[in-house]
Amino acid sequence: MNSPIPTRRHFLRSLTLATATFPLANRAETGAKSWPLGCFNRPWTKWGYDASLDGIKAAGYGLTGLLTSTKTEPFTNPSATPEYLDALKKKIAARNLAVNMTALRLRTDLPLADAIADTRLQLDQAHFLGVQFALTFGVAKPEEFALFYKLMADAAAYAQDKGIKLVMKPHGGGSGSSEEILHCIKEVNHPNFKIWYDAGNIIYYTGKDPLAELEPIIQHVTGFCTKDCAAEKGDVMIQFGAGKVDFAAVFRRLKAAGFNGPIMVECCKIGDTAEETTANAKANRLYLEKVLAGV
Repeated sequence: MNSPIPTRRHFLRSLTLATATFPLANRAETGAKSWPLGCFNRPWTKWGYDASLDGIKAAGYGLTGLLTSTKTEPFTNPSATPEYLDALKKKIAARNLAVNMTALRLRTDLPLADAIADTRLQLDQAHFLGVQFALTFGVAKPEEFALFYKLMADAAAYAQDKGIKLVMKPHGGGSGSSEEILHCIKEVNHPNFKIWYDAGNIIYYTGKDPLAELEPIIQHVTGFCTKDCAAEKGDVMIQFGAGKVDFAAVFRRLKAAGFNGPIMVECCKIGDTAEETTANAKANRLYLEKVLAGV
C-alpha cells in the first residue's frame, strides 16, 4: 500500500491540536514537576475502539496512546490506509482527547532491509498522526537480537528526523531486566532511543524488584507504562495497590532523577461490561493521583 505522505502543514496541525486539547486536569502535580497522565486502550479492546475512547474519556483521562491494535483497528501498522488514519485522528479529537504514543510491530521474520522499510512505514503513519513517541517491546528470541539492534538504530535516526522519540519498555527476553535493557541501549547506540519504564512488567517477566531494576537505567527513562503485578507471571489486569509495585517509592526516585513523564495507565481489572472496566480505570487514575500528590 502507499504510505500517506504527511506534509509539514498536516503535521503542525496535528501537533497544534494535541497541544490545544491537552487537559490541565490530567497533569499530575508533584512539587515542581507536572507529569502528563494518560490511559491506553488495552482494558477495553473486547468492546472495540469506540468503547475504548469513550471509556478513557469517562474515566477522566484527557490523554491516550495507541497501544493494543486489532484486525479492525490497525492504528499505525502498515495495513493502515490514509483514509483510516484520517478517520482515526478525527475520532480521537471528537472526544477532546490528545494522543501521544503509538506502538511499533516489528517484523523480525523479514530480511533487515524489508524490516527497516516496514518499520519506517509505521513511523510515517505515526508522523501523520502527530504522536510524540513510538514504542517498541523489544524481542524475546536471542536469534532476533542482532537484527533488532540494527533495526532500532535505523528507526531511532529515522524517527528523530520526523520529530518522534523512539522508546522501549521492559517486556521480557531482550528487554527483561535492567541488564538486558542496558545492553540494548549500548547496541542501538543512538541518543533517540530511550526507555519507558514498566515496574509491573519487571515483576511479571523477571520477578525482580522494580525499584532496584530502575536504578541502573534511570537516566534513560522518559516515560512510564503503569500496571501492577503480584508475582512473576502473575495477573497484570488488576487494580493498583493489589500487587507488589511500590508506586510511591518508584515515582519518588524518578522525580529525584528529573523525570518529567508521561505516565500512561496500561491496565486495570476488566469488568463484565465496558462500564465496569471504565469505573476500574477511573479508580486507578484516582489511586495514582493520590500517590503522586505525596511524591
